[in-house]
Amino acid sequence: MSSGTDHRSTLPAERRARLLAALHRDGVVRVADLTAELDVTAVTVRRDIVQLEQEGLLRRVHGGAVPTGGDASDPVGTTDSTGTTGTTEAPAPSSDARSGPAGAVGILVPSLDYYWPGVVRGMEAEARQHGLRVVLRGSSYEADDERPALERLAQIENVRGLVVAPRVDGSRCAEVARWLVDSEIPHVLVEREATLGPHREVLESVVSDHALGALMAVHHLAGLGHRRVGLVLSRESPTSRKVAAGWRAACADLGLTSEEHFERLAPDRLSPEFPGVVDDVVATVVRSGTTALLVHADAEASIVAQRAMESGLAVPGDLSVVAYDDEVAGLFSPAMTAVRPPRDAVGRAAVDLLAKRVADPDRPVHRTAISPQLIVRESTGPAPGEPPSR
Repeated sequence: MSSGTDHRSTLPAERRARLLAALHRDGVVRVADLTAELDVTAVTVRRDIVQLEQEGLLRRVHGGAVPTGGDASDPVGTTDSTGTTGTTEAPAPSSDARSGPAGAVGILVPSLDYYWPGVVRGMEAEARQHGLRVVLRGSSYEADDERPALERLAQIENVRGLVVAPRVDGSRCAEVARWLVDSEIPHVLVEREATLGPHREVLESVVSDHALGALMAVHHLAGLGHRRVGLVLSRESPTSRKVAAGWRAACADLGLTSEEHFERLAPDRLSPEFPGVVDDVVATVVRSGTTALLVHADAEASIVAQRAMESGLAVPGDLSVVAYDDEVAGLFSPAMTAVRPPRDAVGRAAVDLLAKRVADPDRPVHRTAISPQLIVRESTGPAPGEPPSR
């Protein structure tokens, strides 16, 4: 049996030629047998079978392949980890599926609550359109190594590719990116971007344009007359650096000087240090004459706004607040103006991009950035001393 790592002793063309020779010799090929014969992973064998089917050289069946005239209704016996031979029914494409690959999409996201459910729902809807089913796994922002979870997803029967939101910090990030490339399984990063190697080769990705979202928020505040605009970021979120980049770009566009804005990195709101940071933000607002804040994310924005009001500031009369994420911003009182990332659209685009990669493995690498929306509500208004807008 294969150890799970391809030795790459043969080129893909030679490997597929050997697969076809085995099919001609035996009349049927089984994934489990080919992994040992070719000394490659099951993922590589399945990918070769898909490619050869697209070329009209064989017909894929569950567990293996038969000649193009073979009966595809009978699954090929497969062997599980206990050595027991059996069959399972492959999922049929949905009736509304467009022409494209059938099978499963493995999805790994860092959380199954807050923010990510909206992205996953978009993935599920798009997968149905392509006749694909979704196999979802949750990782963790604290996960030191996500490769074991990815390896398990890659071994799922009929998996066609992976949609992954890996950690982008820490020492393991480059290793995960390298694993994705070396696995040769089609993959798309979602809400993440990564490069690899000395030439900075990019991995395929779909992201929200968070920098644009922050820029929109600051321009909205500037349009209300605000010149002192602060930024409060979540220290733990991978989104923060892009929000900060957009905020700084907007400040440069608008000619705001370093004396007219400030930036704070907040710890997790459940940490014992968080209340002290919020108090410091409010104190800095009062001391510096700051009249507007962009806060990532919604819960943190609500806490900052509430603490400001408890300190005697009116929201939005003295301090306008824009939240970033718009998960629960509209529930606060006053309802909070917020930047809304395109979660559903990002999920749909990621699966669509993966399906196109499976159908055309040689297409150029695509990176897609989707624009967020600014939802204006009650927490932003004219800067103190500015006339109300008509």
